Amino acid sequence: MSKYIGYKKKSPSIRIPIEGTIDLTYRCNNNCRHCWSRIPAESKRKEKEINFTGIKKIVDEARSLGCRKWTISGGEPMLREDFEGIFEYITRNTASYSINTNGTLITRRIAELMRRKGNKWVALYGADAGVHDFITRNPGSFEAMMEGVARLKEAGAGFIVQIIPMQANIDQYQKMVDLALSLSPFWRVGAAWLYLSSSRNQVKNAEIKAQRLDPKLALKIDASPFPCEIEDSQEGGPGQSPRGDDRLFAACISKRQDFHIDPYGSMSFCGMIVDPALRYDVRRGSVKEGWETFIPSLADKMRGGEEYRKNCGTCDYRDSCGWCPVYGYLEQGRYSAKVPYLCWMAKENQKIKEQWLKDHRRYYQIAGMTIQVESEIPMTDKTFQSRFKPFKVDGPGDDVIRISHSFSLPDLKNRDLGEEVYRKIPWIIYRKGRSWIYLSVSTHGKEEKESVNQVAVFNETHTRARIFTDGGAIFRKGNLNSLIFLSTDQIFLARMLAHIQGCILHASGVVLDENGLLFLGHSEAGKSTVVKFLKDQAEILCDDRMIIRRWPEGFRIHGTWSHGEVPLVSANSAPLKGIFFLNKAKENRITVLEDRKEAFKKVLSCLIRPLKTGEWWEKMLEFSDELVNKIPCYTLNFDKSGKIVELIKKIEF
Repeated sequence: MSKYIGYKKKSPSIRIPIEGTIDLTYRCNNNCRHCWSRIPAESKRKEKEINFTGIKKIVDEARSLGCRKWTISGGEPMLREDFEGIFEYITRNTASYSINTNGTLITRRIAELMRRKGNKWVALYGADAGVHDFITRNPGSFEAMMEGVARLKEAGAGFIVQIIPMQANIDQYQKMVDLALSLSPFWRVGAAWLYLSSSRNQVKNAEIKAQRLDPKLALKIDASPFPCEIEDSQEGGPGQSPRGDDRLFAACISKRQDFHIDPYGSMSFCGMIVDPALRYDVRRGSVKEGWETFIPSLADKMRGGEEYRKNCGTCDYRDSCGWCPVYGYLEQGRYSAKVPYLCWMAKENQKIKEQWLKDHRRYYQIAGMTIQVESEIPMTDKTFQSRFKPFKVDGPGDDVIRISHSFSLPDLKNRDLGEEVYRKIPWIIYRKGRSWIYLSVSTHGKEEKESVNQVAVFNETHTRARIFTDGGAIFRKGNLNSLIFLSTDQIFLARMLAHIQGCILHASGVVLDENGLLFLGHSEAGKSTVVKFLKDQAEILCDDRMIIRRWPEGFRIHGTWSHGEVPLVSANSAPLKGIFFLNKAKENRITVLEDRKEAFKKVLSCLIRPLKTGEWWEKMLEFSDELVNKIPCYTLNFDKSGKIVELIKKIEF
């Protein structure tokens, strides 16, 4: 499955309706066996649908509140006679958009309109007309969908194929995947499970239940390459309140930055809310009142009571469950009711997560930070070099850096990567918004054509990363010298440390009598030689790269796994008591370096420098200045005898 570049953003402290979803109609020309909201294409409810003028009013009001993205859906939204005008108006007045369609009504004119950059989801129900049309109960729907797709391709309007697996098509699943890939570079599974009818019609519900897959199979098909990624930042499922809180919608409402408008001008915080008591009539009010007053008022309106407290509210599997109150309402008519199908899925999901954590996640601690490494490919004790073993820990600490490895490259064609800020093969680096995008490239041929081998996407502080690699053969082979599977971990550590008052230096370091001593110098300066002299009397942290961090109690040095000649490393740290600038000489002498400007220059010259930006330099200049003004600095001249150790030990720190 194709992967996408991006990061999940944290909810801001101020509620802003960043995204809106609008169902233009619930009418549909298909009559799918699994659909939870469809009404006939000729339904008289068409007359009650909000008109184009009303839609423009909603879009304008939402935009004034901060809405920058719209999702257009249905039913089949293209059934609207005024669809072209609505689509043109919404997409012209928003930063981005998505649209869901069955693809059967895409005309050449609509295909041209859909060239506008956005996500177009086209539903696929079968690999051939027999299965597809059996599910849609609309003869010719497969052929019409394929014609619609052809028009999109002819117009150059990229789209994503959305596969909807169920009992009626599961035998064709792989053929559906193959067909999807032949139509578009992008595809996804559209639904992990099937919701019951919004009308709560028992005949329709029985039909939907008959199409539900076995929970094990549903989880296998819809498996995320990183199944624990979403749950890491929250307790319980996406719609669940914290334990002990039976306000069923409070947590969901507080986290959301989106809202939903149904075809009749009714607004709520979720598109699956069908209860009129939980929806607001925008036509008689405003989007502002709906967002700022009505929706927040619902946080305390529905309580789970005893049923919720005895079941979902205290369930041992809640962290692995996708239950939310609206599902309870659709299944049982009560928001507090459990959903047996989801209970089965939760138990299976828990098993999957536990095994996945064992095989696909590792933790390493360095300089007080935990690096959480995740990979689509299972990891073993031999995945990373033995130098990392002293830094391996069982779980996360307070500060966690998250790195995820995927093994197929994202499609970068026509992708806006932002501003190019660095180009020197093998690296091309872009800045886009709050993200940094690193391309590792190689050149070949007379024209030195560039080929992308890896893509690394970091957040602004370099504490979150997704690494995309073209194939996993090297990763499976193991013995890797970098947790980020790039040339060196210093790429992200140096930039990340700047945000927390730290840096990496060309230096060796030891702990002598609980004092941290730092020996600075470039290659051949003698960093490894000095720690060899000290190895029987001090703990070696590393002989080539050291981290310094400013903590509330002062500066500390921290060992790293980036060793040089001496393969001894330690994850320990110690308070920094002395900085020694190395000089090979014919005599042994230690001199206090009184000239702080000179010390400042020497520290700067030994900094590990990633992509240098003005912001990074400002942080490093301030950090280095404070460092040399608070920590004693020395010039250390030494010969090959090792007698310098006695001089070091005589210093009173």
